[in-house]
Formats: sequence, C-alpha cells, structure tokens
Amino acid sequence: MSDAPARPTAAEAPPRPQAIVAVLAFGGIVVSLMQTLVIPIVAELPTLLHAAASDTAWVVTATLLAAAVATPVMGRLGDMYGKRRMLLVSLAMLVIGSATAALSDSLVPMIVGRALQGLASGVIPLGISIMRDELPAERLGSATAMMSASLGVGGALGLPAAAVIADNFDWHVLFWASAAMGVVAAVLVLVLVPESKVRSGGRFDAVGAAGMAAGLMCLLLAISKGADWGWGSATTLGLFAAAVVILLAWGLFELRVEAPLVDLRTTARRQVLVTNLASIAIGFAMFSMSLVIPQLLQLPTQTGYGLGKSLLVSGLVMAPSGLVMMAVAPVSAAVSRTRGPKVTLMIGALIVAAGYGLNIALMDQLWHFVLASCVIGAGIGFTYGAMPTLIMGAVPASETGAANSLNTLMRSIGTSTASAVAGVVLAHMTTAFGPYALPSENGFRTVLALGAGAALLGFVVASFIPRQRTAAPSAPLAAADGQGTPAVKA
Repeated sequence: MSDAPARPTAAEAPPRPQAIVAVLAFGGIVVSLMQTLVIPIVAELPTLLHAAASDTAWVVTATLLAAAVATPVMGRLGDMYGKRRMLLVSLAMLVIGSATAALSDSLVPMIVGRALQGLASGVIPLGISIMRDELPAERLGSATAMMSASLGVGGALGLPAAAVIADNFDWHVLFWASAAMGVVAAVLVLVLVPESKVRSGGRFDAVGAAGMAAGLMCLLLAISKGADWGWGSATTLGLFAAAVVILLAWGLFELRVEAPLVDLRTTARRQVLVTNLASIAIGFAMFSMSLVIPQLLQLPTQTGYGLGKSLLVSGLVMAPSGLVMMAVAPVSAAVSRTRGPKVTLMIGALIVAAGYGLNIALMDQLWHFVLASCVIGAGIGFTYGAMPTLIMGAVPASETGAANSLNTLMRSIGTSTASAVAGVVLAHMTTAFGPYALPSENGFRTVLALGAGAALLGFVVASFIPRQRTAAPSAPLAAADGQGTPAVKA
C-alpha cells in the first residue's frame, strides 16, 4: 500500500487565491456602486417620488447613515460568527434593498430600500479580513490593495454606467441592475470563497452597538444636514452636542465591558490610531474631487469656466481614475513590501495633493480634468492599499474584521465632512449668472485647495505612524513546522 497522501478531489480542493481575490473585489465594486447609483436622478427625485426636495434628500442620507452603523457592526459579527457568513448577509441586504427601491414609486419605500443598500457597506472590510485569513502571506499585500481600491473603482465607474441607464431606460432599471449584480456576487461568494476558521466567539455587545449607532447618527446627521438646517441652528448644535455626550458615554462603557463591540484599547495603539486619523483626512481629500469636477464639467460655457458637458460625459471623465486606482494596487503593494506601508501611505498622500495642485492650475480643457483625476486616483490607490495593511499589522487576526470596518468608517466620516465643507464654500462663494447665483470659479478652486490641504494633513499625520519594514502580516492560520518557522499556506 502506498504511503503517499491522498490528493484532494476537485470538490475538496481549496479555491485558488486568484479566484478569491477576483470574487471579493467584484463584491466590493458592486457595493461601492451604491455611492453614485442615484446621482443621475437626484434632481428628478421630487417628481419621481411625489415629494419635496428636502424630503428626497433622505434617499442619499439614509444610505450614509445605514452604512456608518452597519460597517463596524458587521465587522465585529464577522469576527465572531464567520466573515463569509456576514459577507453573504451584507450582499443579501443589498439585493433586498435594491429590489425594494426598484419596486417603489413613493418616498418611504425608496428610503427603506436605500437604507438596506447602505447596510451592505461591510462587504469591503469583511473581504479584506477574509483575504488575511485565506491567502498566502506573499499574496496578501497586493490582494488587500486591490480590495481596498474597489471602493474608489466602483464610485468612479458607477457614475457613467448609471447615467447611461438613466438616459436610456426607466429609472427603476438602476435598482434592478444593482440587485442582479448583488445576486451574482453572492453566488460567486458561495461557490468560490471559503469560510474562515479564525473566529473570536463570545457574546455580541448589543448595548455597545446601540450606543455607537446613536452617536454616529447624531454626528453624521449634523454634518450632512447642517447646511440645510443652518450650522448655528438648535437642531444642528443639539445633534453635535448629543454626539459628543453619547460617544463619550459609549467609550466609557466599551472600556468596561468584557467583550466590547470595538476594542478601544486596541484602537488606541499608535499604529491603529494614527492610521485611522490619517484615513479621515484622506477620505476628505478623495471626495473633494468628486464634488468639484462633475459640477465644473456640467456648468454652462457662458460662465467662462464651465465646460457645458452632459452628466454622461462627466462620468466618463471620472471613470479612468477608477481604473488607475486598480492599476496602481500592485505598485502600492510592492512599495509596501520594500519600504513599508507607512511610506506607501505618505507617498499616496503627496500624489493626491499634487493632483489637486494640477487641477487648480489646469481647468480649461476636458483632458485637464482627466489628467488631474487620474493623478488623484493614483494617489488614492496608494493610500487605500496601505491603510488595511497598517491596520492588520497591529491587530490580532481575531479582530481583523472589526478593525478594518472601523478604518472604513473613518474614511466615510472624512467624505461626509468633505461634502459638508464643500457645500458651505460653494454656497457662499458665488457669481451672478442671469437671475441665478452659481458657485464661482474661485469657490471651486478653494474646494480643490482644501482637498490638497487635507491630503497634506494626511501626509503629516501618517508620518507619526511607527515605522515597519514589512507590509503583510503573517498568515494567521499558519502552523509551526516543528522548527519554529511558520508554515506558509499554499
């Protein structure tokens, strides 16, 4: 009888790393498409849903709030009960939410559907965590960079795709298409992504989840609606004050509970804390581009600085930046391997700042915006590839999902703040155009300068991250080979 070990059957053979990366990145792109899905129809929503414009704004706000709450919760649940399981739950929320919105013709079901879509936002941090558990250490850096970049890729590619659908089909098709993509992503995950054996177990911190949700909703509501309600209004100030009180009380509770939703002691480690602070600045810098370039492209040429292009053209101008993000992911991983992810993050921040500087100087031709957005996209690809590597290098494998989800939340806070700040600047720096007041050219330049400033702030903050020479954490499931050396998974 032969002593050779039996070879696994096709059904038992583990999926190839390439398949895992491709499926998870596709899922990340599908979820990030929700950011730009409704942009082509925002102006028409009051007519389509038979509601006031101030009410239809909740179609966007509901997704933001749901995502902020769901991201850290799903990350923690993934650590406890299985990341693949929670990934499938997130994709199910996306499908259900998309179908709900597709069947709606009034405001309430549309808001419900968009909130359910926001609950799927945990897909990207969960995907990164699965990669840490399942991929060989030498593949982890490039894979996480690719997955992290999918957040920007989906946002960039989603605008032209959504514009094409909105221009040529009934608006409900936007949501049927997102539901179909969610189903495809879920099936691929079921077939090709294994369930991780790395779990923390324990009891879910429901009180901590409720406290965090309340604090974040107060904070993000104040940021996103402050311009509409008035920054000095009692509602806005009251929400900011409530956010401070609730989050402080939540933090004290989390420090005392045995199994917290967010381990604040781990979060307070210098590498994690500083990376999260840098992520807020980078999130602000990333979104400034999305707020300025489409508006400049669509303003009428009679203004002297608008290019008079359609929404579809604007989306096509932005689309290459998403492809650049994906293309630089392997480069980002290579720099992290040789110089460390801290250096990668700092390089990316400088590239983003340079892109904004370029856009401030070049605002007259279509190719100017393509060039500037691609440079900014390259910088975002560098930074978004480095952040999860820095986080995973400082937390145990059993807390990867929660830690990555918190980092994703920090970026979202940055983008929400960028939207609010840009809204204030453009509302106050205007120029008369017939009977209308439009944002002035200097207003747009100011927002671009703020984006550059945020990127430079991210560079300065990142300089305080402890130096580390290697990018990828060792494979957490590796077993000792008997000579003290971790065995690398094939």
